[in-house]
Amino acid sequence: MTAGIYTSRARLKTLLIESYSVPCQAVTTDHIENYPGFPDGVNGFELIEKFKKQAEKFGTEFIVSEVKDIKENEAHSGLSLGRMYKPVWEILTDGKSYTSRAIIIASGARPKRLDIPGEDKFRGKGVSYCATCDGALFKNKEVVVAGGGDTALEEAIFLTRFAKKVTVIHRRNTLRGTKILQERSFSNKKIEFVWDSVISEILGVAKVSGVKVKNVKTGAEKDLSCDGVFIFVGYTPNTAFLKDLLPLDESGYIIADINSLTSKAGIFACGDCRKKLLRQVVTAAGDGATAAFACQHFLGEAV
Repeated sequence: MTAGIYTSRARLKTLLIESYSVPCQAVTTDHIENYPGFPDGVNGFELIEKFKKQAEKFGTEFIVSEVKDIKENEAHSGLSLGRMYKPVWEILTDGKSYTSRAIIIASGARPKRLDIPGEDKFRGKGVSYCATCDGALFKNKEVVVAGGGDTALEEAIFLTRFAKKVTVIHRRNTLRGTKILQERSFSNKKIEFVWDSVISEILGVAKVSGVKVKNVKTGAEKDLSCDGVFIFVGYTPNTAFLKDLLPLDESGYIIADINSLTSKAGIFACGDCRKKLLRQVVTAAGDGATAAFACQHFLGEAV
């Protein structure tokens, strides 16, 4: 959204292709309290809607589709008058193709799976990766949260609005989340912790009825009854469609320089899909502005 705002304000013809299968992480976040300008916090969906209206105001065009592949259109690519190579890229979607001199990839990331027995079987039947989406379904019930980072703690706290008990299962004996979230979690009487442990199996018949928990130090296993399992153990970048186009790191994140430029002329990357230290809404917005500005300069030099 930020990239769209900046490129449109620069009077570049801008098309933003939104995925219909992978939601923006911010949209599924109930309360964002560390984005500047909102001292009382803001709902993620409301914040992104404001971004979208602002981008549309400046002329960004939106379509909903899935990008399947990006390749160079060699028939129209060529060399500029200077040393800058001037490619034309073809973006293939599930219904149409588009050509462009420059592309900004902001495909984000999605929650990681545990890849354990029962996870696929009970997805939508007690297994969830979004507390904001599904938390209300577990009113006065007991749920389990897998993870120990910021997202896991934020979602565990959110789930206490509905569930009568939230058990956080973490593979270490200390949390990775920020101190303020740790303090809130420890002080919440509805939240309990199971340390040095992982979920090895999700149990149930027609829906989730419990989990099998394994202690990573002793190897001992025990069953824990619950009505729902919320999984927040990290993220996987949405970059599979780029594997034959751009260098990715071992986790699948796009490798780009400080100005968001990838190894391909005219292709930039920003937000959670690129290799970086911090993945937050505020850093994604900053990335988007940088990528858009770099894109503007590239097109100015390439003409």
